[in-house]
Amino acid sequence: MTKVSNLSHKIIVVIAITAIFMVTQISSVRSGTIDLSKPEFDFDKIVFTKHQPYSGYENHMIDGNFGFTAVKGGGLYILNNAFSGNPTVTNVLQNSICKNGRYAGKKLTGGAFYSFDLSYDAKQIVFAYTDAQNSYGVWNENTTYHIFKVNVDGTDLTQLTDGNVNDFDPRWLPDGRIVFISERRGGYGRCHQRTVPTFNLHTMNADGSDIRCISYHETNEWSPCVDNNGMIVYTRWDYMDRGANHAHSAWITTPDGLDARAITLNYPNSGKDWWTNVPLMQNSLRAIPNSNKYVATAAPHHAQNYGPLIVIDPDVEDDDNLSTITKITPDAKYPESETGTTTDQKYGTPYPLSEDYFLCVYDPNANTNGANKRYGIYAIDSKGNKTMLYSDPNFSCYSPIPLKPRTVPNSIPSSDIPTGQAQDGVVSVMNVYDSLLPFPAGTKIKELRIWQVYPKTTPLATDPIVSYEGTESLWSGRNTRGLLGTVPVEEDGSASFYLPPGKAVFFQAIDQDGTAVQTMRSDTFLIPGQNRLLCQGCHEPARKAAENPESVPLALRRAPSKITPDPSEGARPMSFPRLIQPILDKKCISCHNGSQVPDLRKGNIDSQTKWFSSYKNLKPYVALFDVMYPGANWDHVYPRTEPGKFGARASTLYKKLKSGHGNLTQSELHSFIIWLDSGIAPFFGDYKNIDAQLRGEQVEPSLD
Repeated sequence: MTKVSNLSHKIIVVIAITAIFMVTQISSVRSGTIDLSKPEFDFDKIVFTKHQPYSGYENHMIDGNFGFTAVKGGGLYILNNAFSGNPTVTNVLQNSICKNGRYAGKKLTGGAFYSFDLSYDAKQIVFAYTDAQNSYGVWNENTTYHIFKVNVDGTDLTQLTDGNVNDFDPRWLPDGRIVFISERRGGYGRCHQRTVPTFNLHTMNADGSDIRCISYHETNEWSPCVDNNGMIVYTRWDYMDRGANHAHSAWITTPDGLDARAITLNYPNSGKDWWTNVPLMQNSLRAIPNSNKYVATAAPHHAQNYGPLIVIDPDVEDDDNLSTITKITPDAKYPESETGTTTDQKYGTPYPLSEDYFLCVYDPNANTNGANKRYGIYAIDSKGNKTMLYSDPNFSCYSPIPLKPRTVPNSIPSSDIPTGQAQDGVVSVMNVYDSLLPFPAGTKIKELRIWQVYPKTTPLATDPIVSYEGTESLWSGRNTRGLLGTVPVEEDGSASFYLPPGKAVFFQAIDQDGTAVQTMRSDTFLIPGQNRLLCQGCHEPARKAAENPESVPLALRRAPSKITPDPSEGARPMSFPRLIQPILDKKCISCHNGSQVPDLRKGNIDSQTKWFSSYKNLKPYVALFDVMYPGANWDHVYPRTEPGKFGARASTLYKKLKSGHGNLTQSELHSFIIWLDSGIAPFFGDYKNIDAQLRGEQVEPSLD
C-alpha cells in the first residue's frame, strides 16, 4: 500500500472538503422544496451585499446601524445564474473609482457595506458604505455610513452624502428622488446610558442635493420602502408616552412625509398581556407585488434586524394581536416576546416576488454569536419551505434583490417648500366624538389642547430624569414637552386651526371643566410646505369609513383658529419649579410643612434626580400611564388611552383640589390640571440648563 505524504494528505482533505461543500450547495438547490420553474423566478441574477451582523455590544436594535460597529469586509455583488445550482458572483465595485466628494479618485475598500436599493429600471444601485473605523461611540466621517450611487456595471460611482452622521437604508422614490434614514435632524434616544442619536426619514435628489427632513417624530425610524401606491412604508418606534418595548410597527406616509399613520398593531394586546407573543419590531419592510400586503422581518428589540418573516395585511381588521400578521417561517418564534430571549434570528431582509414566494437571507445556526453567523441567500415560500441559492462560508449575505426592471408605482406630486420662513398649515378635525372608545356620558368637548414634544438633547437617559414616568433610579423614560395652547371645538365636534410646521405635537380633547378626556400618545406634525392635515375624529376606528355629513362641519365654515397660548407661567416648556412649586409655596406649605402628609416644601434637592422633595412626595397622588394597569412599568406601558381615565380626571390630587382643598383660584387649579394632563406630570421642561430651571427661570427648549 502506497504511503501518502502529509502534504498530499492535506491536499486530498482540502479537495474532499471543497467537493463536499459544492455538492451540498448544489444538492440543496436541486433537492429543495421550492419549484424554481415558477413564473415568479423569471430572472437569473440577484443583487446583494455581503454584510456581517455586528457581534459586539449587540443589545439593541439601533446598534447595527452605526458605522463604527460595522464588520469590515463584504461588498456589493451580483449572483449570476442564480437558480442553476452553480452560480457565480460578480463584484460590482471591483474596478469602480469614485468620481466626486471625499472619495474622489478612490475605491471603496477596507470598510463595510450595508443596505441598498435597485432602481426601477434596474440600471442603478444606491447603497450605504462606511470606512468602519471601529471607535465605538465616536461620530466622525470615518465612523459613519454614507450613501453612494453606482451603475449596475460598476461605472459612475458617486458619493451622495457625507459628514459625521449615519445615513443608511436608501430607497428609490418613483419621481427619482431617494428616501433614506439619517441622524441629521438631531436629538438622542431617551432610554440609553450611552450616546444614541435619533434616526428619521429624509429625502434627497438623486445627485445628493436638496436633502429634506420629512419626519419630525422624536424617536427612531427605519427601513423605508415604497408600496404599490407610491407611499412610503417604514418602521417607527412609537415611544411617546408608551413603553420602551412598545411594538415598533409599520407606518405609512407620503413621499413628502405628510400624514404619517400606523398601519397595524398600534395598541398591541390591549387588555391582555400587552407585550407578549407579538412581533416587537416589524423591520425590513417591502411591498408585495400586485397586493396590498407587506413582507417584513419580525425583529427583536434588543438585537438586530433578523427574526421570523411575516406578512402584514392592512386590509384585515386589527384585533390588537395577530389578526393582520401571518408568520411564513413557522420554524422560528418571535424573539424576546415569544422566546423570552433574542434567539430565533434565523431570517432577514425578505424580498417579495409574489404573495407565495420570496427571497431572503437565512442561517439555521443564527443563534450563535454574530461573528459566527453566516446568512446565505434563499428562495422561500409562504409555508416556510426553502432552497439555498448561495452561501459564502466566510461572510454573511444581506438583502437579495432580483436584477430586473420592476413597475414604477404612482408618483405622488411633491409639495413645494416655500423660501424663507415656512408658513403655518391648517389642521381640521371633522368630529372629535367619532372615537374608537366612547367618551364618558354627558361629556362636552370645548377645545383641543396642543402639546409639543421636544427631542432629547442630552445623550444619557439620566441627564436629567425628566419625570415620574420611568423609574427614578434608572431612566428618563419620557420626553419633555410644552403647551402651545388651545383651539375651540364647535358644537358639532369639528375644529380647524393653524399649526406651525416642523414641530412634533399631540392633541387632547378638553371638556367643559378644562380637563382632558382623550389624548394622543403618538405625535403628529406638519412638514414645511404642507398646507393641510385632515383628521376624522379622536382615535376613530381605523377600518371605518367616515359617514357622509349632513352639512359642512361648522369649523370649516369659518377661518381657521389661531392657537391661544396658555397663560400659565411654566407651561411652555412644562416646568414643575415654575408652574407648580410657587402655588405650593403660596397656598400649601403653611399646613403641608412636615406636620401633614405630604410634605410640599421644596426641601433638599435630590442628588440623583435633582428633584424637589415636594415633587417626589406628590407621586402617589398622580395618575401615571406606567402604573395604571397591573403589570405595567416603564418599559411595558398599557398602550391604549381610555377616555376619562387618565391625567387629572384619574388623579386623587385633582379630586382633592377640585373639592376646594387649598382654596385655589381657577388659574391655580388650571395649572395643576395641565400639569396632570400633560401625560407625565414632568419636573423638568428641558434637558439642559438644569440650574436655571431649579431657580424657576424661563428656559427655552434646546431643540424644537
